[in-house]
Amino acid sequence: MSELLTVEEHRARILAAVNALPVETVRLDEAAGRTLAADVRARHDLPGDDNSSMDGFAVRFADVEGADAESPVPLRVVADLPAGSADDPAFGPGEAVRIMTGAPVPTGADAIVPFEDTAGGLADSLGTVEVLHAPAAAGAFIRRRGGDVRTGDAVLTAGERLGSYALAAAAAAGGDRLEVRRRPRVAVVSTGSELVAPGTTPGRGQTPDSNGVLLNALVTGADAEVTVLASVADEPSAIEAVLEHASNVDVVVFSGGVSAGAYEPVRLALSERIAFDKVAMQPGKPQAFGVVDDGRLVFGLPGNPVSVAVSFEVFVRPALLALQGRTAIDRRHARLTASESWRTPPGRRQYLPAVVDLVAGTVRPATAGGSGSHLAASLARAEAFAIVPAEVSVVAVGDPVDVMLIP
Repeated sequence: MSELLTVEEHRARILAAVNALPVETVRLDEAAGRTLAADVRARHDLPGDDNSSMDGFAVRFADVEGADAESPVPLRVVADLPAGSADDPAFGPGEAVRIMTGAPVPTGADAIVPFEDTAGGLADSLGTVEVLHAPAAAGAFIRRRGGDVRTGDAVLTAGERLGSYALAAAAAAGGDRLEVRRRPRVAVVSTGSELVAPGTTPGRGQTPDSNGVLLNALVTGADAEVTVLASVADEPSAIEAVLEHASNVDVVVFSGGVSAGAYEPVRLALSERIAFDKVAMQPGKPQAFGVVDDGRLVFGLPGNPVSVAVSFEVFVRPALLALQGRTAIDRRHARLTASESWRTPPGRRQYLPAVVDLVAGTVRPATAGGSGSHLAASLARAEAFAIVPAEVSVVAVGDPVDVMLIP
């Protein structure tokens, strides 16, 4: 048996350890980005009444059926209905009611004539109106009650992310408070005695801590909350100290310190508590994961920035979304055509930072450096990760390639 785990094996181990976080009830204005824990059902029909989809006139279709420019039909306007009016004015043959978009249609009406199809339109429409163009049929320009949803229908389902459109749907259906999963609390910890704070001019052997910035943004983008953000030296005692400090989080994500070198603080401190494995992927071969005694999920990611980005997308992000009870835990994928050729590592699945053209349906490497895990600045050009199977050694122009789309 190979000493390398497949991506699927490592991912399965992680997801098997995930239990959804507790449920809490929040107001609509607090719910953006949260994950529904219970279906949202309509409290009323939507629309709640037959209403007009146009500014115009509520009419009897039989009165105006033959109207055209040569034979206009005059009608007497007997009432005026703005949006929000609760009136239901009666009107008889040869009469009409001026009506605005969204206003309930009078009981006696079975069609709407838009202002544009009348003589005079809005400016000359109280008293009488001439219809120049008949509606296409009875029911024209009327939105029917319950045409969107009926009382009791599921508007949103558990496991959905509450984006702006979903929140609007919940509000329209009568919701004001929603049951959601608690956001995961996450500690992001960069390891490395060579790290200096962003903005600091690095000296010999030093480098800015871009991993902390990267993971902070990625965790936030996964709708989780970073409550601890730290950078520590290559000392096992520093790992123990940060774990003690981050005692109230759900997830700890270390970057660096998991390989086989002499100064690997995460491995030295946690080798008896979490598993350190090699995964058949490039970049991101060294991986660590486990659940410590108090239930916290602990991830150890390689230290190079592209490895961090790939490892997060493939392993950490799905776990954070599963903690929230999210139905969909993976990025969108597409199958595109290679517009350039490149080589791939033998025996390992490649995740190549890539640029895509969705109109042309093509994908190419984001940089000439390929998938080098140290290319931190070049990572900014990536719009996707091209996913190349382990058994493929060369991607040629015109080959189909699966890609993971990223923001």
